[in-house]
Amino acid sequence: MRMKATKMTIYKAILYFSLFAIHCSLFSCSPNPIYQSQGGKVGTLGQSSSSKIYQKGLASYYADKYEGRLTANGEIYSQKKFTAAHKDLPFGTKLKVTNLSNNKSVIVTVNDRFTPKPGRCIDLTKAAARKLDYIQKGLTEVTLEIILD
Repeated sequence: MRMKATKMTIYKAILYFSLFAIHCSLFSCSPNPIYQSQGGKVGTLGQSSSSKIYQKGLASYYADKYEGRLTANGEIYSQKKFTAAHKDLPFGTKLKVTNLSNNKSVIVTVNDRFTPKPGRCIDLTKAAARKLDYIQKGLTEVTLEIILD
């Protein structure tokens, strides 16, 4: 009897792991584990050191109604600042966000959290969206690079 319970536990563990892996592949924006190196270089595990891309996906921007509200790290949100919401990067992380449709880029600091819709990986302030030139479109495909000090 004890043997059956052990096998059942193993089967459950395999099932939960499989479901978790499927969930991660369906609802993420292709994140890769980050490695840090000397000299401010950026990279991801499993890629060559010349690659600097941390994440690729869709960027959106905050609605006007959030002006003056508190962000997840306690700052007051301002659409005039160059900040961003990301689902799991630490607060204070500096990112270079590049609009893939026009190659414009901006540096932002993560100070908020959001629950992304499928394909979305970052929510930017209006100032950052304006600099990337996608205000009219509402969404744009971007790459994120982590800037290490």
